[in-house]
Amino acid sequence: MLSGRVLFAQQDAQQSQYMFNGIYINPAYAGYKENLNFHSYFRSQWTGIEGAPKSMSLAVDAIANNGNVGLALQISNDRLGAQTNLSAYANYAYRLRMNAEGTSRLAFGLGIGAMQLGINGALLNPNDPEPNLVPGMQSTIVPDGRVGVFYSDDKYYAGLSADNLISQFINVRNRGYIAQPKPHYYLTGGALFPLSEDVLIKPSVLLKDDAGGPTSLDLNAFIMFGQRFWVGGSYRTGVKLYQKSYLQSDLSNLNSFVAAMELFPLENLRVGYAYDVSIGPLKGYSGGSHEISIGFYIKTQKTRMLTPRFF
Repeated sequence: MLSGRVLFAQQDAQQSQYMFNGIYINPAYAGYKENLNFHSYFRSQWTGIEGAPKSMSLAVDAIANNGNVGLALQISNDRLGAQTNLSAYANYAYRLRMNAEGTSRLAFGLGIGAMQLGINGALLNPNDPEPNLVPGMQSTIVPDGRVGVFYSDDKYYAGLSADNLISQFINVRNRGYIAQPKPHYYLTGGALFPLSEDVLIKPSVLLKDDAGGPTSLDLNAFIMFGQRFWVGGSYRTGVKLYQKSYLQSDLSNLNSFVAAMELFPLENLRVGYAYDVSIGPLKGYSGGSHEISIGFYIKTQKTRMLTPRFF
């Protein structure tokens, strides 16, 4: 109680339905659906805890140059207690054909944008008045960039990406009490296996790391019935890939179980829902996390997609 220490924590918004639209974590995913694709989600995390994170995002992507280029625009808003993060990125992906049909692609993506970081001192309520307390709303705008690579074919996909690559070098601490962005790294992979003519299973993994918090691992498995209904879940846990001396040694790796589904009420409309159940130290305090997603695509005249895109 008589000493102070610097705190480190994960900063990027948590998501549970990224496997339905990879643009949120990888700019090289732009154009994968090969249609004019709209997607959005809203997430309320750790319900029942005051100041718990709430995040939302809207993304639109399409192809150009006969499918060899993917373009995407993504806007996100994340709130955590008194802290806010509003960001916008324009994403470009160059999609190399790996076979004559174009069903196998290796894409290299780049995202350029900006984020507005802010903190509202009016939402801070310390037990005792603090002489250095933030007097009101403080915010700043910083440029940012993200990169990624994404491979996909009819059966497999894999991706590697990183974000906060520019904003991490902009000193925001001299502009108030705003948290300094840290780079985040994402490694994903998955496959699609037919169990029968109308039943498909899609296992996947996500490994996420940053320069502040513990490394996170998601193990996912989903089953599709009749190309109309996805149902499945995820197990999220912490893993220790390398030594992080700034973290306390007794952190629990337990995080959450996720139950999720995605429906196709219309051929070009997708509606998803995910519910996270905390199994770690928050299980006695949090009422779980809720996440809703809506996707809609418009077929263009130049659409080359002959089979559905399941990744």
